[in-house]
Amino acid sequence: MSSVYEQFSRVLHCNSSEQSRLVLALSGGIDSRVMLHLLSRFIRETGREAAAVHIHHGLSAHADLWAEQCRQWCKDVGIPFQLHPVSLDRHAKGGLESIARQARYEALQHYVGANDVLLTGQHSYDQVETFLLALKRGSGPKGLSSMGEVAEFGAGKLLRPLLKLSRPEIEAFAERYQLDWVEDESNQDIHFDRNFIRHKISPVLMQRWPELPAAVQRSAELCAEQEALLDELLEQQLDFAMLSDGSLSVSVLLSFSEAVCRRVLRMWLSRCDVLMPSRLQLLALYHQVIQAKEDADPHLNLGHRTIRRFAGKLYCVSPVEDVSEWQQDISFNQSLELPDQLGLITLRECDEGALSREKLVGMSLKISFNPQGLSACPVGRCGSTKLKKLFQEYRVPVWQRRRMPILMAGEQVVAIARLFVDRDFTGSGCDLIWKTDRI
Repeated sequence: MSSVYEQFSRVLHCNSSEQSRLVLALSGGIDSRVMLHLLSRFIRETGREAAAVHIHHGLSAHADLWAEQCRQWCKDVGIPFQLHPVSLDRHAKGGLESIARQARYEALQHYVGANDVLLTGQHSYDQVETFLLALKRGSGPKGLSSMGEVAEFGAGKLLRPLLKLSRPEIEAFAERYQLDWVEDESNQDIHFDRNFIRHKISPVLMQRWPELPAAVQRSAELCAEQEALLDELLEQQLDFAMLSDGSLSVSVLLSFSEAVCRRVLRMWLSRCDVLMPSRLQLLALYHQVIQAKEDADPHLNLGHRTIRRFAGKLYCVSPVEDVSEWQQDISFNQSLELPDQLGLITLRECDEGALSREKLVGMSLKISFNPQGLSACPVGRCGSTKLKKLFQEYRVPVWQRRRMPILMAGEQVVAIARLFVDRDFTGSGCDLIWKTDRI
């Protein structure tokens, strides 16, 4: 049984520093319960800092009891306990299993800071299930690499110290130390794909080939090595295609073969922290967005992000609030906090500046985001032009056009922050200053 603790401590010593805080994802099931026992011994021997987090999904009638049991176990061994409730949309796409898993990991990120390590209890039999699920989906090397013993997670990292141990080894350890744990009744529901594999497929395979978990682990590691090698070989192409604002050059992408282009796209999406697209989504991104006509406004939704093409660039855009109806009065030397984290805007008096203070004095000034029906004449031009046309000429992406602060004097456009000043209000004495990290 000492081999269980030796495996656990080896993974922690090799993949964390003495300053790393250890955060245990404690569901209360046998795997995480064994991990709590191992963690308590580890911190006694090393003096390391640790905590446990229980994610309360509320899916079972016993969920409150499980949470309280986890709290008591942590109290018994002196490990700080955190309870984190989550609400699940049972009707969302992707199935309840996937939704619950995603919500769980999103919640756990709140507890993992820089240099922190999240510990989860997956073992070799879980690896077999994950591998078979990926095979069922028709995954390539990325999906078939399944779960790694070490992975990046939020600002820290994730460790699976039990990954090379079998379920029987963990059960035997729990029995030897007389550990009790909770049993989630949903684990018996074979309507869930993972449970179907666990109860109907894996036992047959294990009986025929007892060495299957070790073989699957080797295959998963080989797939992970191939993925890492591809990334290394194509990193130069990604850097060549990536522009200073984080977008990708469409012309550079199209200079690659389709296979290389799709791989570079996957690497870019990973850097953008976007959930990996399916093969069909990646094909749609290549054929319907990248190869769309020049005058089109193509886009593809990937989870909570949208991939858009504009002016020869490919952008990864986060969801934003519609602020087009927001408006507020502004005075000289006043800073307004703009909506949806758009920063601060100030109409600042100064010796130079690009705006005529003399022409603005006494006028009703406000900040707006709605360009509908408005026109302006930027300095150096003749005649008034619709803002829609000006945005096109200044090559402002479509999704940013209703997020550019417009300074209005009555019904007249005075300036658009960072873009232009209207000819009728050019001069000196004040300036429009917009400070933000996000457009």
